[in-house]
Amino acid sequence: MIPIVYAELRHLAAHYLRGERSDHTLQPTALVNEAYLRLTKLHNVDWQSRSHFLAMAATVMRRILVDHARAHAANKREGFREAISLEETILVSAGRSPELIALDDALSRLATIDTRRSKIVELRFFGGLSEEETGQLLGVSARTVKRDWRVAKAWLYNEINGK
Repeated sequence: MIPIVYAELRHLAAHYLRGERSDHTLQPTALVNEAYLRLTKLHNVDWQSRSHFLAMAATVMRRILVDHARAHAANKREGFREAISLEETILVSAGRSPELIALDDALSRLATIDTRRSKIVELRFFGGLSEEETGQLLGVSARTVKRDWRVAKAWLYNEINGK
């Protein structure tokens, strides 16, 4: 299935990485290749459709990006020995890595409250699936996906921004 959707996966990976910091070490091709390696380790998966495959690939890419962001943050903390003020820490930015980690944490909390809305966010944001494709994969209408997508985005915004 990967050769069939490789270009789409690469486009999706490029979309993810477009908003990352400029010195990000992962490139779209590397992200797709790592996702491929992880997907090939999955056994006994009955791929239902293109959407099902893209949903799995999106989940795998999300995990890779979050793992990479967490490793980058850990390396940054470990190498940091000099004390700085709170104002200076606000000025230090590592790109989107902290945002990605915050989104992943909030999405995990949402999954404990509402699995379907969490899955909709994953499929729409990380998988790039349309409302129709997402609805088909989850067995709900596109209208339900649209409504849940809106509610989930608002919930995540409030959760991440502490409002």
